[in-house]
Amino acid sequence: MKYIVHLILGIIFGIILVKSEVVSWFRIQEMFRFQSFHMYGIISSAVAVGAFSVLLIKKFNIKTFSGEIINLDPKPLMRVANITGGFFFGLGWAFTGACPGPIYSLIGCGIWIFIIVLISAYIRTLAYGVIRKKLPH
Repeated sequence: MKYIVHLILGIIFGIILVKSEVVSWFRIQEMFRFQSFHMYGIISSAVAVGAFSVLLIKKFNIKTFSGEIINLDPKPLMRVANITGGFFFGLGWAFTGACPGPIYSLIGCGIWIFIIVLISAYIRTLAYGVIRKKLPH
């Protein structure tokens, strides 16, 4: 039953992504060309909500729905792996016009070419799993 709830929440989130034009290739290109504040405003809002959520989790020791403790260990920001991963993530985002989450929303909107992007993302994930132990983490 809990998976049905996750499915419904995912569908609602996908609708929000589509209606706010976060999945719009044109909006993403505007962002990477510094022509519009639209995407930066949405990303900034998400960062603010995330920071506030972390503050609340730490202050009130909030647990998951199943009662597990939420572990928020600090992680170093400036690591080669973070910079390299961020570079390739941004490069893929710029080339395809979609980060991984909205790919499903775009396919759901009937933009079938993103099935190729989805398959490619799965292949890259599998490739990462194969070479993960050889990478600097």
